[in-house]
Amino acid sequence: MIEWITNVNNTLNSMVWGWPALILLGFVGVLMTLMTRFFQVSHFGYWMKHTIGAIFGETHVTAHTEDKSITQFQSLCTALAATVGTGNIVGVAGAIAVGGPGAVFWMWLIAFFGMMTNYSENVLGILYRRKNSEGEWCGGAMYYLKDGLGAKKGMKWVGAALAVLFSCFCLLASFGIGNMSQVNSMVENVNHAFGIPNVATGIFLFVAVALVIIGGLKRIAAFTEKLVPFMVILYLFGTFTIILMNFSTIPAVFASIFKGAFALKSAAGGVVGSGIALAMQMGMKRGVFSNEAGLGSSVMVHSSSNVHEPVRQGMWGIFEVFADTIVVCTLTAVSMLSCGPVDLATGKLTEAGEAVGSSALMSFAFEQCFGKIGAVFIALAILLFAYSTVLGWSHYGATACEYLFGTKSVIFYRIAFSAIVFAGSMMKAQLAWDISDTFNGMMMIPNLIGVLVLSPQVMACTKNYVDRKIRGKKDVEPMLSMFPDIQKAEEFAVLGGED
Repeated sequence: MIEWITNVNNTLNSMVWGWPALILLGFVGVLMTLMTRFFQVSHFGYWMKHTIGAIFGETHVTAHTEDKSITQFQSLCTALAATVGTGNIVGVAGAIAVGGPGAVFWMWLIAFFGMMTNYSENVLGILYRRKNSEGEWCGGAMYYLKDGLGAKKGMKWVGAALAVLFSCFCLLASFGIGNMSQVNSMVENVNHAFGIPNVATGIFLFVAVALVIIGGLKRIAAFTEKLVPFMVILYLFGTFTIILMNFSTIPAVFASIFKGAFALKSAAGGVVGSGIALAMQMGMKRGVFSNEAGLGSSVMVHSSSNVHEPVRQGMWGIFEVFADTIVVCTLTAVSMLSCGPVDLATGKLTEAGEAVGSSALMSFAFEQCFGKIGAVFIALAILLFAYSTVLGWSHYGATACEYLFGTKSVIFYRIAFSAIVFAGSMMKAQLAWDISDTFNGMMMIPNLIGVLVLSPQVMACTKNYVDRKIRGKKDVEPMLSMFPDIQKAEEFAVLGGED
């Protein structure tokens, strides 16, 4: 059975992660960057001030609400909980193991343009969101595919079909990227560090996940806004310490990254050009796995925010990718390469690196610097990162389930999701990652089609916001929703100074 699943998945994976899909991913990011006039660079200070900076100066960003929405900070933490996971540790290590240090460069590049892909998804998410029967905001790619793409002439059924496909793929992906691969990494590292059997860790995680997600988004958000800042700061402290301990190797580390990115041959040899192709493919795949820009996933939690301005939530999307890949993934790569089991001259794993395998490379690297405590630290970091990802992705899957089967189906999804946690603890590591890659690609295609077709709305909304908020034009009506009734209500709140 496992062999059959592996063969089927390999066939699908080669299709959804072929060069056409990667080119589409890069094209959409470049296009949105150009259409918004390099917003992530030209307004860098502005979006930093109104995202991470606003946490310390704007009370409405963190103040809890009594309705069914969550705060802007909670939406960021829940989104980061889903993105800052094992992809930032195990995924980066795996990309380097297969594609060499050069894969890191391509992770940076896809993240730079991915900032605007994620921005665009979140802008569209707010523009096309609506409230369900319980008064909760519901948004995501399925909504802007159905109501945005579907509103185009002759595209009604195309938009509706792509919305259903996206929801189905998201539902499956929630069991892959958001569950099995995360849990598998957790149990393997806990076993390596503490010798605890996988089955025992799997049972514990099943209970720990179920206790939180059964309470719904408000409970998940309340938990992640406390967990995410703690785990990120703790991990950054560990990686910074390693980098400082091995500071003399940093020039060689960055040299290996840039050299490997444009190496004509892979570290294992091969035909001319294979090195660039492999580094690029692994860097882009693991980069997307880490920050999820282009998948249309995090928009489902960003759309539940109490924000009124679509661009304001879009800026949180930019920061999300920046924090996840440019900061956390970079520190993972640099700390691992500075003391880990990789030969910087050749880009190949050392014999010791080959012996431990890609899933435990970071643990091995920390152990080289700190001894046994290093392996314990990484095990705890992966446990926290992966656990938070499972919580975040449970909401994405629940949103897809609600779109497909209605609000009452969500409780059954959450029960099934909790059960899959235990199944993930028993699965082979490589298969779990390969299945996750496949589901990621399946989500990506319909979402990117939606972003591409609706890019004029993103550009118009961005120009509208820049004119009003940055250039100070007083005679510009705000663009807040594509639905007249919601536009009117949100406009009243914005004019009242709430956003």
